[in-house]
Amino acid sequence: MPITNCRVCAGPFFKEALLTFTNMPKAAQHLPTLADLINDKGIDLEVCQCQKCGLVQLTNDPVPYYKDVIRASAFSGEMKAFREDQFKDFVHQYSLQDKKVIEIGTGKGEYLSLMKDAGAKAYGIEHAQESVDECLSAGLQVTKEYINHWGYRLRDAPFDAFFILNFFEHIPDPNATLSSLHLNLADDGLGLIEVPNFDMILKNNLFTEFIGDHLFYFTKETLAYVLEKNGFEVLECKEIWYDYIISATVRKRQKTDVSSFDTQRQKLQKEIDTYVKQFERVAVWGAGHQALAVLSLLGLQDKVEYVVDSAPFKQGKYTPATHLPIFPPDTLNVEPVDAVIIMAASYSDGVAKKIRERFSPDIKVSILRDHGLEEV
Repeated sequence: MPITNCRVCAGPFFKEALLTFTNMPKAAQHLPTLADLINDKGIDLEVCQCQKCGLVQLTNDPVPYYKDVIRASAFSGEMKAFREDQFKDFVHQYSLQDKKVIEIGTGKGEYLSLMKDAGAKAYGIEHAQESVDECLSAGLQVTKEYINHWGYRLRDAPFDAFFILNFFEHIPDPNATLSSLHLNLADDGLGLIEVPNFDMILKNNLFTEFIGDHLFYFTKETLAYVLEKNGFEVLECKEIWYDYIISATVRKRQKTDVSSFDTQRQKLQKEIDTYVKQFERVAVWGAGHQALAVLSLLGLQDKVEYVVDSAPFKQGKYTPATHLPIFPPDTLNVEPVDAVIIMAASYSDGVAKKIRERFSPDIKVSILRDHGLEEV
């Protein structure tokens, strides 16, 4: 049945289809014999675009053989030389020598053998049994598999990298494929994905490029969106092979390293503890979110007398979690302190000037800067 929403983000299509082609071939590989002609009929192709993510796609069902990779029995010497150089560069640049690299949609091993020659430990999965048998007879490590659901576990996982060459646009559920690949990769796993270049198709008005085999028509932007949505960071996205192909290199998204935050917290804890020990009574100026966080994270509730803030709606209340009273600035005259730590972000220098002008010159003043505590 034709789909009514985007296969990737589930967003609605624009009300009007971009294109509707009538009496089109059923599929690129559907070549009827003379006896078949009496029953052969064309189909209508509807090309729609998602309003939400912008991805252009067919609403049609996939072709019957969409799980199989069908390439010409041989490819040109020019293409072979291009792939040899490309794979060698990929393996060298990302230190994949003797690392496990898997091809999704291997066909008869045309590309997998070149990845093996480039120095990787090459694995492949392919749905067509005949193609799998041919790969095995050529000494390639290929299994009969197809990623058909979320959380699919590949044999021999985890892998250090994967590649999908001009097959991704055939897959009805790219989210399931990519999320499963993410699951089957090493923590710093890489990927190489190539699809026909819809940017170029648009530029050159190549209306003949639409066929039932290709469910998706990716631009650089929409390809990056799908990859990033499924947990990958796009390292490079470029046009290759006379601009007919978009080639994206990705890495499994890494967790952000925030270890330096704790180092900074410990540094600031030591600075402020050393500072407040010099005085009998210390106040903090500022009840913004940064000051409130510092009071809590550094446990200053027993080291500070009160908090000063110029905002009337904060005065007479207490700091959350640390329960320090919040007073107006004139409290510095009524309940004098020996030192004030200013935690007012971009307003801190103005506050320091105000303290010098309006309050006792004996008050020691420090500002909490990004780099630490600074006496002024």
